[in-house]
Amino acid sequence: MRLILGFLGLVLLWAGGLQAQQPDADYDSLVALHEELREYMLPGFTAEVVMDSGARIGDVYGDALMAQKLAGLESFEQRLAALPVNSWSRTGQVDYLAVKSILNGYRFNLEVLRPWKRDPGFYLDPLLGIAFTEVSGSEADIAKLRERLRMVPPLLASARGNLTEVAGDFADLALHNLENSDGVNHYHPYRSVPPAGIIGWYDDLLARSRTARPDLVADVVAARAAVVGFRDWLKTERPRMNAPAGVGAERYDWYIRHVRMMPLTAAEMLILSEREYERMRAALALLRHRNRNLPELSLSQSAAEQAGKIASTDREVRRFLTEEAIVTIPADVGDLGSNTPYIERPGGPNFWEQIQFRDPIPDHLHAVIPGHRFDAVLAERDTRPIRGRYSDGGRAEGWATYLEEALMLAGATRERPRADEFMQLFGIFRAARVPADIAMQHNRASVSEAVEMMRQRTPWLDEDVARVDAEIYLRRPPGYGIAYTIGKLQMDALLADRAVQLGEAFSLRAFHDEFLAAGQLPIALIRYEMTGADEEVALFWNTPPIPGGG
Repeated sequence: MRLILGFLGLVLLWAGGLQAQQPDADYDSLVALHEELREYMLPGFTAEVVMDSGARIGDVYGDALMAQKLAGLESFEQRLAALPVNSWSRTGQVDYLAVKSILNGYRFNLEVLRPWKRDPGFYLDPLLGIAFTEVSGSEADIAKLRERLRMVPPLLASARGNLTEVAGDFADLALHNLENSDGVNHYHPYRSVPPAGIIGWYDDLLARSRTARPDLVADVVAARAAVVGFRDWLKTERPRMNAPAGVGAERYDWYIRHVRMMPLTAAEMLILSEREYERMRAALALLRHRNRNLPELSLSQSAAEQAGKIASTDREVRRFLTEEAIVTIPADVGDLGSNTPYIERPGGPNFWEQIQFRDPIPDHLHAVIPGHRFDAVLAERDTRPIRGRYSDGGRAEGWATYLEEALMLAGATRERPRADEFMQLFGIFRAARVPADIAMQHNRASVSEAVEMMRQRTPWLDEDVARVDAEIYLRRPPGYGIAYTIGKLQMDALLADRAVQLGEAFSLRAFHDEFLAAGQLPIALIRYEMTGADEEVALFWNTPPIPGGG
């Protein structure tokens, strides 16, 4: 009966109807508060502040507006605290805590992170999306592109006035990204030679406009000039940009607990990640011994060869997931693509490509199916007013990282034993990120030092991949770098909890379906909803003031 109910719950989720059955008194007030809060933070931040915090083209930023936004948060906090959540179901309580985490995240951004003052990259993040735009679209598309291009000069002009407390690492990252390809090019349009940074992408857009849409050239030239002028201003001002980039130890722990809603401190995460690192290095050595008489896998030598590997891997993974009862795949989930385009780099493949071009399965499980892209398909079908619009990095990366080793153990790589080594290499890199992330946020390591920390501990790790990762973990709201390993450990613990709780009734497919049906919430909240264990969520109900710096 329990398994039937779990399946029915998943069907209701895909139909978008699960939350409509919410019976809790005043739950509608929580939904209304959530909607008002999202609207209130515009312009400024979106609800994805828990994940990211880039500027929005067309919005205006400044200390006066942000001070006004900060002052208005108290009324939302009072309204949230007044709701009768103690009498609610576990599902309602979990939604309540999700809204609480968003509200806490807004406060932290406005009080501590203040990216409009501290991070030049805050203004640069949306500029690539403009430069990536195709110029072969409809007249309506071209009109929208022209409008966005004309917003670039005023955005960057306002940035110069707002950026009064810039961190040195943030300035250096912005300058690098303006002039250099990041060497990874994830989610960039394919170019056989990647353009040289943001300025290079505006050169690319200019060349395409001159050929296909000469009427856009003047606007592209003006936008490019604004970007170049911003680069020159940063170079001139760089000697005065020396604020610390990290949030400090106490604030980091506050954020992990009250926004990420992970029940751990940085000190505890360092111990756990070190144990994972040691375990996976040992496992890699054992697997290398097991596979010692097998030939090493070769890198793909062409885009066609790599495409063939990906297509074969996708077929095998989908068959495995279905035949081995791993997770329910809706019949209409079609091709989900792949995560790593085939690029021939002058310096050779980067870390991801060293693995992907030999065997795509580790990243296919993590980033395609049943990982990120499949996860995103389910999220798009979730119409619940709170969960359908919530996306937590610890949940997203914890689930995807868990899949690597979990599905290896479940048999996904039975016919490709060398891939087991790559699963451990991925895990080693994930574990090496944790001390680097924490050291940067504690202001004990610069980006370059964090890059070196990760490279020393991770075979094949190149400077570009390490730098891109370090930038994400320092510039995003805190705790993204720890999300992979710590989220994976949370998934392992939840699997163990549920298997013990259900005993002979436990089903791996039902477990995965129930987990995915909960939405992209912090794993500790999902654990409470699935198992009833409340010792972790007990840490989240009361939110103390954000600590001072240090």
